[in-house]
Amino acid sequence: MEQKGNQQATISRITTGMPVIDADGTEVGTVDLVQRGDPNAVTVQTPATDPGSSLDELIESTAVEEPDVPADVAARLLHGGYLKVTTELSDTGAVYVPADWIATVTDGRVRLEVPVTDLPEEE
Repeated sequence: MEQKGNQQATISRITTGMPVIDADGTEVGTVDLVQRGDPNAVTVQTPATDPGSSLDELIESTAVEEPDVPADVAARLLHGGYLKVTTELSDTGAVYVPADWIATVTDGRVRLEVPVTDLPEEE
């Protein structure tokens, strides 16, 4: 397991399209999104729009915010960093991997410390 201080260094070596393998050796899927942690992240899910908003702002406010998980899980993911992984093992087609659940990044593959069943699913 890599030290906490190395999480951001680890996540910075991950690119979209990389295969993700869980702790049991199961191929989970491929990385769809890499998000580095932001200790100052504000986790307001739905910003209020005033009637004078431009069309662009209105579209932006109704777009799905990442990560699409319950607020408490979203806060943890945003603060620590995460991967969004496209997978056929989830009913919703995607799961999220907190940065601190990444064991290693070697040979172009992301290995996890947990089984796929522990990963939060996209809502």
